[in-house]
Amino acid sequence: MGGCMHTLHLEGDPNPSPRKMPKRSDTSLHISFLLALRKCSDLEKAIATTALIFRNSSDSDGKLEKATAKDLLRTQFGNFTEGQETKPKYREILSELDEHTENKLDFEDFMILLLSITVMSDLLQNIWSVKIMK
Repeated sequence: MGGCMHTLHLEGDPNPSPRKMPKRSDTSLHISFLLALRKCSDLEKAIATTALIFRNSSDSDGKLEKATAKDLLRTQFGNFTEGQETKPKYREILSELDEHTENKLDFEDFMILLLSITVMSDLLQNIWSVKIMK
């Protein structure tokens, strides 16, 4: 394992549940996390940030209410959802969210939702059209 992932593993349990993790008020844990995050690659930072946003928005069972998930799409993912409202695929994705049987999303469901929207978004198409010179 790389230095980033080893350092981010701050608890004894290799797969800590959201309930077992300390609350947001644990300042020392947050400082340690932020220092560890500096050693991560950009991709690792992106996933860690997504997980942290999910965790801070989830309930005590580690799940998101549908309304909270929709709010996160609007407030944290707006550049990917902008202009997608008229697309049948986007409406289908939101319809599936509305019909979710549990009424809540776990982290895996949330990531699938983000990836589904990302793949069909205009922003991703714009990103593909830009060649970054190294």
